[in-house]
Amino acid sequence: MAARKKVVSVVGARPQFVKLAAVAAALDETGSEHVIVHTGQHYDDRLSDVFFSDLGIPAPAVHLGIGSGSHGVQTGAMLSALDGALEAQRPDWVLVYGDTNSTLAGALAAVKLHLPVAHLEAGLRSFNRVMPEEHNRVLTDHACDLLLAPTQVAVRQLAAEGLAARTVLVGDVMTDVCLRVRDGVLAAPPARPAELAAHPDGDGDYLVATIHRAENTDDHARLARIVGALAALPLPVLLLAHPRLVARAAQAGVELRAGAVLPARPLPYPQTVAAVLGSAGVVTDSGGLQKEAFLLGVPCTTVRTETEWTETLDDGWNVLAGADDVLADPARFAALVRRARPAGPRGTPFGDGKAAHRVTDALSAS
Repeated sequence: MAARKKVVSVVGARPQFVKLAAVAAALDETGSEHVIVHTGQHYDDRLSDVFFSDLGIPAPAVHLGIGSGSHGVQTGAMLSALDGALEAQRPDWVLVYGDTNSTLAGALAAVKLHLPVAHLEAGLRSFNRVMPEEHNRVLTDHACDLLLAPTQVAVRQLAAEGLAARTVLVGDVMTDVCLRVRDGVLAAPPARPAELAAHPDGDGDYLVATIHRAENTDDHARLARIVGALAALPLPVLLLAHPRLVARAAQAGVELRAGAVLPARPLPYPQTVAAVLGSAGVVTDSGGLQKEAFLLGVPCTTVRTETEWTETLDDGWNVLAGADDVLADPARFAALVRRARPAGPRGTPFGDGKAAHRVTDALSAS
């Protein structure tokens, strides 16, 4: 039997909390000592605290309270604060998740202290070097000692970069959580989101949308095109508005409540799953929501020109609609969003829902 380990998880943003839920439960089953360090990158209750309570995640032992800021300022502040936090813990493994500034800061802080560091969700690539998330992924993978890959595509991409010896295929831990929460929602379906009641067609089909990436929100003209395309859609659009989107829209003078768009605050994870399950489709630029839509069998339209989750594009479950000419043509955009639901079965590229146990096995064996 492998020795139990002390693991420090460094997290800071909504998608990481979902992944953490599965890993924390699996580590608890092994009797490992698990210390959660929350950087505070997401500090809104709807994007942070509610995930810990709804998904049964233990409270963070350390909360750095970094908050928002430019990429350099935020990452630098995290590095400074993590130095002392990790030095005090001296774990067997530092585990970082995904592709945020918290991920990169956690990996760099661990490396500088000569602590073994593992990257969960390693090997994803959009091949768009303008995206800050892409820089974070690549730099983190090349700094880490253990690369926990979610898919065969990720494994191949790590091998192409000379990282095969550090790579273990574990599956996608978000799948573990999404499928478990889906089953709970189907057993006791919650009420439809209240914002839909305000729309004349609120009793019928609706879409769920999220927009938050810098490439879509920092350019005022592009943000206006995206909101205009959503507003022109032929059915209500429940827009779960990330604080970044709200702030950038205000700066750009873009009114989010327009046409079909019904802005709403971000939902707790179970309610998000329920909203997606009840919808006719998803429109997003979120990697996590693309994948969740695929797992839940709901068509997705991604407002980007590429995706790191290329498996979701198979058989038309996800399509890319981020080109400016598509966004500027409401009829063309609507045709993509309202395309026919794929008829064939979905594959299982993200694993069998037991990825977290493979993560703990990999950490224990190393």
